[in-house]
Amino acid sequence: MRQAGRYLPQYRKIREKHDVVAICKNPELCSEVTTLPVEVLGVDAAIMFGDIMLPLEGMGVRFHIKEGLGPVIEEPIGTLHGAQSLEDFDAKTDARFVLEAIELTKKRLDGRAPLIGFCGAPFTLASYLIEGTPTRDFINTKALMYRDSKTWELLMDKLATAMANYLQAQIQAGVDVVQLFDSWVGCLSPQDYRRYVLSYSQRIFKNLEALGVPRIHFATGASNLLEEMKLAGGDVFSVDWRIPIDIAWQRLGHDVGIQGNLDPAVLLADMDLIKSQAADILKRVAGYRGHIFNLGHGMLPETSPENVAELVKFVHDFSRESS
Repeated sequence: MRQAGRYLPQYRKIREKHDVVAICKNPELCSEVTTLPVEVLGVDAAIMFGDIMLPLEGMGVRFHIKEGLGPVIEEPIGTLHGAQSLEDFDAKTDARFVLEAIELTKKRLDGRAPLIGFCGAPFTLASYLIEGTPTRDFINTKALMYRDSKTWELLMDKLATAMANYLQAQIQAGVDVVQLFDSWVGCLSPQDYRRYVLSYSQRIFKNLEALGVPRIHFATGASNLLEEMKLAGGDVFSVDWRIPIDIAWQRLGHDVGIQGNLDPAVLLADMDLIKSQAADILKRVAGYRGHIFNLGHGMLPETSPENVAELVKFVHDFSRESS
């Protein structure tokens, strides 16, 4: 959950000389940044440093990442012609730098921790492509989805195909786990998710099934979609703080794992509150198999690295004492 980010002094030092995309495209730097949290914080897994927009460049999309705002698309998609213009994506050529970074990171980790690869889900990527910039209401995305089914279906089809290819290539390069980030799908109703989204995410998960790695399905603000997300697929579901974790697990069923779900803002509090909130989560899932303690969303830049390291130690100690 944004392990290596602006809260880490070691990362900020690297960012003084390189922007995010430059780091992503430099396998050595990317590998160094990816392993920082394992070395500095003692977390149990590393997640590849990257951005969900990276594979879109291989599809012919021109974008830049604006500091403090996020991805900005130079030519947003709003027509069938725009969707048709997206090029076929091949990770082995269009994202070779990511695959090289994975190989370097596996060597750097040397078995100390598993490595997580990831990509954006079709809906979330489509929302960026249609809106052009980050948004809170997704009006243009929903309007196209409702009004122009031909364009929507072509866009989602192309994105699903590309992301399946991207994750397959990451697995072949050596990642131990993959995560599908559908960050903005919580803006939809369950019926709209089933009609306009489910089959595309489902295709990605099915295409990965035979490769034998755990698949994490992530969304934020999507407590209303848990049953629909389970239909789409995944071995582990990542939930945010807006729902008690035990209630989420009851709804998902105990045949899957669950990841979460501390509010990232809690890490801005004192350690007594942080430990109390973490303990509540751990007690709620006591005896359940397949819990990955994590935040409910990305680390905030104001977070103290000392608080994160102390939280990691607390979770480790609590888990050992409870086992």
